[in-house]
This record gives sequence, structure tokens and C-alpha cells, in this order.
Amino acid sequence: MQLKLEHYNIKIGQHKVLLNIVDAKELGVNPGDRVRIRGHQSLSAIVDTTDDMVPPGTLGVFTEVYEHFEDWDKPVEVVPAFRSKSAAVIKKMLDKKPVVQDEIKMLVSDIVDENLSDVELSAFITASYIHGMTDDEVEWLTRAMIDTGDTIEFDTHPIMDKHSIGGVPGNKISLLIVPIVAANGLLIPKTSSRAITGAGGTADLMEVLSPVEFSSQEVKEITEKVGGALVWGGATNIAPADDKLIKIEYPLSIDPYYQMLASIMAKKGAIGADNVVMDIPVGPGTKVPTVQEGQKLARDLINLGHRLGMNVECAITYGSSPIGRRVGPSLEVKEAMKVLESMEGPNSLIEKSAALAGILLEMGGAAPRDQGKELALETLRSGKALEKMKQIIEAQGGDPNIKSDDIQTGQYTADIFASTDGYVMEFDNKWIIEIARLAGAPNDKGAGVAIHKKRGEQVKKGDPILTIYAEKEIKLDNALATAQRTNPIIVEGMLLRRIPGTYGFQ
Repeated sequence: MQLKLEHYNIKIGQHKVLLNIVDAKELGVNPGDRVRIRGHQSLSAIVDTTDDMVPPGTLGVFTEVYEHFEDWDKPVEVVPAFRSKSAAVIKKMLDKKPVVQDEIKMLVSDIVDENLSDVELSAFITASYIHGMTDDEVEWLTRAMIDTGDTIEFDTHPIMDKHSIGGVPGNKISLLIVPIVAANGLLIPKTSSRAITGAGGTADLMEVLSPVEFSSQEVKEITEKVGGALVWGGATNIAPADDKLIKIEYPLSIDPYYQMLASIMAKKGAIGADNVVMDIPVGPGTKVPTVQEGQKLARDLINLGHRLGMNVECAITYGSSPIGRRVGPSLEVKEAMKVLESMEGPNSLIEKSAALAGILLEMGGAAPRDQGKELALETLRSGKALEKMKQIIEAQGGDPNIKSDDIQTGQYTADIFASTDGYVMEFDNKWIIEIARLAGAPNDKGAGVAIHKKRGEQVKKGDPILTIYAEKEIKLDNALATAQRTNPIIVEGMLLRRIPGTYGFQ
């Protein structure tokens, strides 16, 4: 069938076309089927149908398809196409049948090339969520995710990297670890995520100090120039299949375990990492509730790293309380920069950063066994980490002379006060994050939460225990109302409850 083209200037993340119902019936295709378009190039696209958006005789195409054609005045030939072979692979996985490496590679290629519908992607995610994957399948998935995106090949080795499983508010440790490691002569190109459900990913934080969107080649150049980088992985086209899977996982509220392993390790493999330290926070409210689950995750990450030729060490860390006392981009950056400038800051932030940086320094041969943490602390105390951070900020296009006091936070603030004398008994990480997000984080860089009292600390009635920062008054009101309703920090006296006896006082 010959059809003229009409462009809808919308990016939808798939090769998709609109057919009038009349033309669809003539071709014998239904919504979700595929057609092959033959013009200057030939490609297949997923069909949707309409009775009014495009007239008969016209093929409506979205931007992803539009980019493949040049001469829009000429009609194109449209014919029914077979379903993607990847659909058959997905069905095998749903039926819990074994698949081979070439099938996994084809599937990931189709994901990256936007040849699969949301329904097909959802089926793949569901299959791996319910049935799991073998060690071989996870390795194949990881390798395919690396091979279908950009990779960085450094001339100098070893290449160091760090990853946190997440789930803990205020986990700003990369802002200290990267300059500590780079200041000791090791290369650490840290690609990071933006927050999806959190109050600030590392990329959101670093954006307070400098641009974070760079190509893979630019990341290589920055790292080779100053020893380290703190950039947004989404701009690099590293493991692009991951972002496309996350887009489907988010509304389903599922995070398949084996896809998580592949996602983490693909990003490490794509930058050529030789040595990786994994931060696995455990505790209520984190992604890994128990130490036992943390140990299993550690074993699986170490095993997958070995298969990929990477040396992986894991650190199971305390995750039941925020790292430091600030949550939200500008607030966290101020806190981290203060540590770099003067070693003034929360012990939880300094200790965790030095411990993990120390592991990397030992893995990279910059420190003897069991002496990495002390070298990391000395690198902070001496000002070498601050100087290195300034170099990284400048190399990424930021102002190297920025100081912690220069960083602006939200102009609208509200305090939550202790209702009684006593001690902080409970601390709800998830609600701390939610309050910071309602205040505007991470998009509003100055929004977030300052925590004045943490678990076990003594308070008096009327003491501020939490301050909310916002850039917009209406967001402050929403965050404050939620904080008052949910009571994320519980203060109680040492006397929790009085149980009266059966006899009255005489």
C-alpha cells in the first residue's frame, strides 16, 4: 500500500506509526502489530490505529521514525511485517525455558533500537522478575548492555569506580570519595544517576557545582586531565538499554533483582573499570532490609564482576539513618564541601566516605592493606581532596573557587519541633525523602531537609528537630503538612508506657 507521510513532532521512545482504521483493515493489521516502511530506508514500526487523527491514505509517524526519512513529498510503501524475533525470546522466558546468548543479545539490541512495544518490554521485565535468571543469562544480559552503548577505553590503568545500591537519604559520599581517590593518582570516572524516587542522585548534587552532561569521549578527556569526573550517566549513551527498562519498571513499581545486577555492572564495564567498591546500605527502609540479603547481593555482584573481569569488593553499611544531616541537592553539597574545606561535618559522612575511599585506595595499590582509610582521612585533612575537587569542577565547566558558604538554599523554611523532652527513638528514611521531594527536591536545587537530631540524641521540648527548605512557598506548605501528619522523627522519653497494678495506693 502506498501512503503519504505526515510527521508528528513528538518523541515517544519507540518506532511507532499511526494508521487510519480503514487502511489498517486493508493491510490486515491491528494495534500492536508491525508494518515495514519502504522508502529511502527500510524499517519496521509498531502500529496504532485511529479514525480521525490521520485520514485514509496517510501514515502518521512520530519523531523516531521521521528521522529515518529524507524526502517527505514522496509516498512510501507500507506492508505488514512479522513480529520481532525478540517477542519469541520473551515468550520463552515467560514459559521459563532456557535462552542462549545470541537471543539475549538480539533482545537488548531491539530494546536499544526501540523496536519493542511497551507491552513486550513489560513482559520481559515481568518474566525476569517472576522467574529470575541464571548466572549465564545475567552475564549475557550485562555484556549485551555494554556492547549496545558507548564504551570508554583508557590508556592508563587501573580504572576505579564506586556504586551505592541506594535507599539512604543524604548519601553524598561520592562528592568526597572521587576527589580523595583522584588526589592519590588513580583514575575514577564516576558516572551517576539522577534521582528517580529519591531527593537527589549524585548527578543532581554535582550539578549544583558544574555541568554534568558530557559525551563518553568528553568524560574520558576530563578524567585523563584531572584524574576524576562526576557526571550524569544518562548523557553518555553508556548502557542505554537500562534507561529504557527503567521507564517501564517505574510505573510497575518493580525492580527485578537480576536486571539490577546487570544494570549496575554494565555501567562499570562500559567505562572499563578494573576495581569497583559496592556500597550496600542495609536496614529498615533501605532497598536491602537485612544483612543476610546484603551478603547475598554482595556475593552475586562479586561473582558477576569476576565473570566480566572486574575486581569487586562490597561494603555492607549502616543504612537506617541518613548520611550526614542534610537531604536535598544544595544542602548536601554545602555539607560535603564544608568537609572538604575544613573537615567540619557529621561523623557519619566523614567515616563512611573515608572507609569506602580507603578500600579503593587499597584495591588500586595507592595504600597498603588496612591503611587505606587513614590515607583517605589524611587526604581530606591536608586539603589535597579539596584541591582535586576544584580541578574536577573547573574541568567540567564550573567555578573552581566556589565555597560552601556561596551555595544558596531555599529561601522559604519551616521547623518541626520536639513535642516532649526525651530521645529520638524512630527515624523514617522514606518519609524524610518524601518531605524533601514535596519541598521541591531534586528539581529545585535549594529544596530539602536539614536534620537537627538523629536516633539516640537527646532533645528538649520545643527544640527544632527538622527544618524544611523550599524555593516556592506552596511547596513548603505541602511538605510541612506532610511532615506534621507523618511525624517522621519520633521523640519519646525513657518512660515509654506506665502499666498500672491491680492495687491502688494506700
